[in-house]
Amino acid sequence: MKLNHLNEMQKQAVIHTEGPLLILAGAGSGKTRVLTHRIAYLVEEQDVSPYEILAITFTNKAAKEMRERVEALIGGHPRGMWISTFHSACVRILRNDIDKIGYAKNFVIYDTSDQLVVMKEVLKQLDYNDKIFPPKSMLSRIGSLKDELIGVKDFSDRSKGNFRDERIALVYEKYQNKLKANNALDFDDLIMRAVQLLMANPTELSFYQQKFKYILVDEFQDTNYAQYKLASMLASKHKNLCVVGDDDQSIYGWRGADVGNILGFEQEFPNTKVIKLEQNYRSTKKILDAANGVVANNKSRKKKKLFTDNNEGEDLQYFCAGNAYGEAEHVAKTIVGLMDSENKKLSDFAVLYRTNAQSRVFEEIFNKANIKYRLYGGTPFYGRKEIKDVMAYLRIIENTADQVSLGRVINVPKRGIGLKSIEKILEYAEMNESTFFDALIDVHHIGSLSGSAKAKICNFAELIISLIEKKADMSVTEIVEYIYEKTKYIDILEKEKTVEAQSRIENLQEFLSLTVDFDDNSEIKTLEEFLVTTSLQTSLDTEEDGENAVTLMTLHSAKGLEFPVVFLPGMEESIFPSHMAIKEGNEEEERRLCYVGITRAMSKLYLSHATQRTIYGRVCYNSISRFINEIPDELIARDTKYNRKKAVRKTTTSPLFRGEMLEAKKEKITYDSSQVIRTGSKVIHPTFGIGTVITFKDDMASIAFEGKGIKKISTSFVKLTVC
Repeated sequence: MKLNHLNEMQKQAVIHTEGPLLILAGAGSGKTRVLTHRIAYLVEEQDVSPYEILAITFTNKAAKEMRERVEALIGGHPRGMWISTFHSACVRILRNDIDKIGYAKNFVIYDTSDQLVVMKEVLKQLDYNDKIFPPKSMLSRIGSLKDELIGVKDFSDRSKGNFRDERIALVYEKYQNKLKANNALDFDDLIMRAVQLLMANPTELSFYQQKFKYILVDEFQDTNYAQYKLASMLASKHKNLCVVGDDDQSIYGWRGADVGNILGFEQEFPNTKVIKLEQNYRSTKKILDAANGVVANNKSRKKKKLFTDNNEGEDLQYFCAGNAYGEAEHVAKTIVGLMDSENKKLSDFAVLYRTNAQSRVFEEIFNKANIKYRLYGGTPFYGRKEIKDVMAYLRIIENTADQVSLGRVINVPKRGIGLKSIEKILEYAEMNESTFFDALIDVHHIGSLSGSAKAKICNFAELIISLIEKKADMSVTEIVEYIYEKTKYIDILEKEKTVEAQSRIENLQEFLSLTVDFDDNSEIKTLEEFLVTTSLQTSLDTEEDGENAVTLMTLHSAKGLEFPVVFLPGMEESIFPSHMAIKEGNEEEERRLCYVGITRAMSKLYLSHATQRTIYGRVCYNSISRFINEIPDELIARDTKYNRKKAVRKTTTSPLFRGEMLEAKKEKITYDSSQVIRTGSKVIHPTFGIGTVITFKDDMASIAFEGKGIKKISTSFVKLTVC
């Protein structure tokens, strides 16, 4: 088998087949190539049967890619070989032998919505208040226990003396009993039950230990305790366990990953051979030197240093903006400039941020600049459930006849108003030819409703009336804050204590940044004007997969990807590293996340921060991120060392594109007297075709294009032809 296209360390990792092997694969070092060649080498050169090989990775996509590469190398399908995710491998084990731990082999696997139904039944039967014991929070806690292989009895024993945990133990027990009664497993059960099965049945364990003479695990730094235990159990007979990973890219501690698994591998498996893949094939030397400079500050890591034969590359570019809008505008201008000067495509660019809430300003600026983007790892800001909910409240305040918005939030947050009650209200409204809202006010006249239902509906109607009464005396921000206060939307999410709930809270708080900006900078400061402005944002088209567009995504979502040009905005203390990470002492994982971000860049990297940032509804003056200061000065192009006090004094409000567009690639366009653009004009756009001008002010036109939605176009820089 030819291996001359591999570098020396890659080749060593492929041909060292016996005994435990730890491959420390730095970013962009070709780990997938090594893994697949190692599998092919075992089959082609060592005469190992594919039946005796188990290769595990984390995603179905990665498993599919690995399988296809192996097939290409050995010239056919590796019959009998297990190349799968942890969960898929465990399902196969359980399908064969789960009857030995009391389940039937035709068990079903519950998804998150199924789990939620079961959990709600459990809490109802235990008569637990779901505000004190939120269903999603309970599922998250139980999932974490399963990741640590802590069963019902163990947790019950540990919980004695802790009032809340004792009650959660009862929830856990009843939940598991219900799953078993339904012959069902949830996703977190799969690995825990497989481990329990093998530990309780030596015959079955011995079978799989004998079968899998060679085990390979990808992304080992992302394993939790249950996954680590499964791999080590299966490999304990032959000891031919090869794990591939990078402790410097361990960024999922918040979902159970334990970097200690890769750092302590040599202690668990004595005589481990360690091979470091440090040659990077992706990035320039300066980008790698910057990444090395940052991650070297972590104490808990295996020492390695990325290098490359690629060119030296350009300095990293650093920009200090006055605020978040100025930062986003700078990114937009840079993209336009590089497309002009270097003929780059939109898909060459990625904006990687620490939290989903940061996407909102970039979405807004890119929309106004007519820059196509694709949002990955999340829903567009205005399409997120919690944002649509608060927008629905605002629309109701402005127009109580909006039945769609009323229907959306009548039970959000949950008020115990069921679908049957809503149907009866709709029937009453139709019979009396009144609006849905009028029927809510007249709820006491609906005889078919119970007294309890009437009281809940009456409370909701009174809430809306109080919001309407206060509208005239409040700014938009004050109205939104009042909605949060009266509905207790954020309070309820806080009690869930889940990553998803925290993300929703951040988005609701970020919505206040939007309203603060509107209140401070709009000429017309009414709720009606705010709704008009935001509706233009929500009407924008969603780009299709594969379309030429700038990538917007979180740093966590970007792992494993690469882009010619990367922007890392929000490089500020309390943003990145995050406030929570600083508070909880998780600085090292944040630094690893920064390392991941830097090493996504192939040729250009832009770092930026804002002197002033309105985030989660608060104006902050964060200091520059420690991670920027950890990059050697000679690698960053900046005029002067950042002086925070001086920068804060100079902070000014961004133009927010009101009357000021990006500097375009061509001269400002002028129109003759026959081509006057006004509201109602029919115009032809060079890309979008014929459209109707909805609003027109200061050279900015909002135009509705058939089949394309509403676009904001600068008539100064895009030539429109009046029909």
